[in-house]
Amino acid sequence: MDNSFLPYYLLTSALLFSIGLALVVVKRNIIVVLMGIELMLNAVNVNLVAFSKNDPSLQGQIFSLFVIVVAACEAVIALAIVLKVYEHFQSVNLDEINELKK
Repeated sequence: MDNSFLPYYLLTSALLFSIGLALVVVKRNIIVVLMGIELMLNAVNVNLVAFSKNDPSLQGQIFSLFVIVVAACEAVIALAIVLKVYEHFQSVNLDEINELKK
């Protein structure tokens, strides 16, 4: 991979991040919001790996592995919270979960 492919990676990353951000802002289902967050984290990983091509110490790829581990932990914890919220409210729709507003 030479530097001529860098704009394509950045464009792909920007597209992934934009789709993830749109999912987080627009959707009201907790699961879809979590999927949007995961898309944004993957967009960051694409950027890290694309920019670390010129880094001889491979710090970008190592940092990307840490981001993947954090994303996996976040997904496990978030899904556990979603299960408890569903158990309590019988819904995963964010508009219907408003008990904390009272």
